[in-house]
Amino acid sequence: MAKKKTDKRNRYLNIGAILLILAILMALNLTLDNYQIRIFNLCGIYIILSLSMILINGFLGLFSLGHAGFMAIGAYTCALLTMDPAIKKMNFFLQPIVPWLAHVQWPILPAIFLSGILAAFAGLLIGAPVLRLKDDYLAIATLGFAEIIRIIFTNTQTLTNGSLGLKGIETIKTVIPVMGTSVTINVMWWIWIIAILTVIFMVRLIRGSYGKAFMAIREDEIAAEAMGISIFKHKLLAFVIASFFAGVGGALLGNLMGTIDPLMFRFLLTYNIVMVVVLGGIGSITGGVLSSIVVTILMEVLRFLDGTFAIGSFVIPGMPGLRMVVFSILLMLVIIYRPKGILGTREFSWDWLLGIPAYIKRISKKPGKPGKDVGNDGNA
Repeated sequence: MAKKKTDKRNRYLNIGAILLILAILMALNLTLDNYQIRIFNLCGIYIILSLSMILINGFLGLFSLGHAGFMAIGAYTCALLTMDPAIKKMNFFLQPIVPWLAHVQWPILPAIFLSGILAAFAGLLIGAPVLRLKDDYLAIATLGFAEIIRIIFTNTQTLTNGSLGLKGIETIKTVIPVMGTSVTINVMWWIWIIAILTVIFMVRLIRGSYGKAFMAIREDEIAAEAMGISIFKHKLLAFVIASFFAGVGGALLGNLMGTIDPLMFRFLLTYNIVMVVVLGGIGSITGGVLSSIVVTILMEVLRFLDGTFAIGSFVIPGMPGLRMVVFSILLMLVIIYRPKGILGTREFSWDWLLGIPAYIKRISKKPGKPGKDVGNDGNA
């Protein structure tokens, strides 16, 4: 009975939290300038990407470095499907685009979904052979496949415009008729709605039977297999799901930037996601969400380190890439002192949040020191 009451309470609190987030999004959309909204949207995209990597690296215990390749598939697919035919013709001036894509223009949501599906299909093709590898070998293999995807995109001039990339990508903007009027849903809403849905999906997945199987494989593959869990099937399933969300994140990133090229999807992009995951918590959805927001904002706040800046009367000359040195040092410190990240495997829960007042009240009534007269009988 108590469990049912708790579940019902948590359900209402979850709905209230989602409504509060939507209200905050509405307020930020009205108060932030274009630059700030752009950074805020990047936070939402990194939430999607970090959770997709946490699924593989955290909950399954594999070390994959192929995210940039799946993001490239999603970004190029969405861009080619949503671009205006006239813009495509302007981009492909060296060689014309393949005829079957020249006059295609899809709505944004089906294009994003198909981007994820194609990235998931690529994850299926890549995962089938490489998931039989372990540890460093798996990391090297997935990194190699990501580079293969990037090189293919660089050399397919009539399909991806090669090294020139794609410019003039349409920004997400959907007009929905509501009660006789039209409401425009811009890119910020779509990014954060998809980010919220990603968080909900990951939480439900990990709390379900598949999530328990993933964590059993992470802890001990032999014991998990002895319990009847199909190791390869679950690894491949997690890899495909993570590839899908990486493709969706890549599609949103390309749409937000307005221009993409193969150099965007180098290993550095995967490194940024790994940094977010490690700092927040390798096995924590909560840590991934918080770290995505904090790290993305800090990357912009610390951008002054790349240029000339002054500390008091001392003027320090600019050093491009210095902010990444700061993050690299921070990452090394976390790996040394908190190998599983700042939150580790801990997750947010309503019981924890609602128990804070009782905890504060309890610690405020600490007993006196031993040997001190604190009562008639000398006891605390």
